[in-house]
Amino acid sequence: MVYSVAVIKMKTQIRGILALLSGTVIWGFAFVAQSVGMDLIGPFTFQAIRCFLAVLFLLPFSFLLDLGKCTFRDSLNKWKSPGLWKAGMICGCALFVASSLQQIGLIYTDAGKAGFLTAMYIVLVPVLGLFLGKKIRKIVLVSVMLAVVGLYLLSCAGVSGINLGDLCLMGCALAFAVQITCIDRFAPGVDGFRMNCIQSLTVAVLSVPFVLFTERVDVQNILSCTLPLLFAGVMSMGVAYSLQIVGQKYLEPTIASLIMSLESVFAVLGGWWLLGERMNANEMVGCALVFAAVLLSQLPEKSRMLLLNKKHPPLIFRKH
Repeated sequence: MVYSVAVIKMKTQIRGILALLSGTVIWGFAFVAQSVGMDLIGPFTFQAIRCFLAVLFLLPFSFLLDLGKCTFRDSLNKWKSPGLWKAGMICGCALFVASSLQQIGLIYTDAGKAGFLTAMYIVLVPVLGLFLGKKIRKIVLVSVMLAVVGLYLLSCAGVSGINLGDLCLMGCALAFAVQITCIDRFAPGVDGFRMNCIQSLTVAVLSVPFVLFTERVDVQNILSCTLPLLFAGVMSMGVAYSLQIVGQKYLEPTIASLIMSLESVFAVLGGWWLLGERMNANEMVGCALVFAAVLLSQLPEKSRMLLLNKKHPPLIFRKH
């Protein structure tokens, strides 16, 4: 019996890991699409369009997933849940702040560097846990200090001040940490694809006023960005964020954020492969330190692991 429960738990964790890993690959390459898009249209225009595209993709897809499981009326009634709309709108507000700062940051910072700066949310997620009554481990404090050094090398070494894009991406990391914490709170009790649809709609609606009052909309430039918009809208916003919600249902937020931190690796690979971007020595060392910090912040406590091993021997030695 113990063996069966452990196997079921392992399978659900693997499902969560695969979902998050798939989403992370998409996000990493989405940095390239967003960076290219910023060359032609404003950040809020790009964001509003990609989120509306995500809604157009997710809305029919949510009904498609219900085929053979329930009637169309039952599928439609699922949208009437107040908890679903509350979760989607709260997460959408946090995501709007994060995405907006990220889009603006990408105007001044290349895709690979932006990926590493955004990955700072992995350090901030456990820090936010303090406000929810969770204790912060010493290793997290060490991680924060290590990340600060890495950020200095990325943002300040060899320049007179901090780049505006760097500041935006630091704020973006904090907002993403809030969004991850919110999803951990709401995801288990709602439909992931519908929640992401509402989340995307919230971001799109909040972006429209900024488009109207701060940017000039050029239809020709928008049409020139068709491929980046489709990738960022359907794949990044529609698919990847849905996979995040699904994945976080099966994993602890610290483990989830560790997997999602690999986004920065794929962002660097994407910038190198598709845009031909290069990083100087200081930036490379800075990236290495930030990535080391985000990994270090998620190492399990040694005492907890030893206790776990004593109570529960490896599965291969368990009997039915």
